[in-house]
Amino acid sequence: MNEWKPICRVDDIPVLGARRVARSAGVDVAVFRNAENQVFALLDRCPHKGGPLSQGIVFGTSVACPLHNWAIGLDDGCAKSPDEGCTPRFAVKVTDGVVHLDGEELATHATDLERPVAGPKRPVAA
Repeated sequence: MNEWKPICRVDDIPVLGARRVARSAGVDVAVFRNAENQVFALLDRCPHKGGPLSQGIVFGTSVACPLHNWAIGLDDGCAKSPDEGCTPRFAVKVTDGVVHLDGEELATHATDLERPVAGPKRPVAA
């Protein structure tokens, strides 16, 4: 049984845009809204090189990665051909204009992935 966590109102997500949901572990989640007011949620990380999908351009049921222009399907998280790879998808429910995400997925889904960090890589301390 899903434990749905309220995230925001649909109107809080820009049309053809996204809102980022911070998590305590792993990469944040991007919640998208398309022109038809459909709401989707993906890990905020392109499967190619980890670009922030929440900063991408939404068109139809896809989002273009802002770094590499890959088109990622909002409904399945998979890159459109000829590109390949997928990013994790999160279950979404909208009730009375409020967006909910599955609480268990938020706590466990893809939490082993590191958050992308801008700038040069830091050496690991011995």
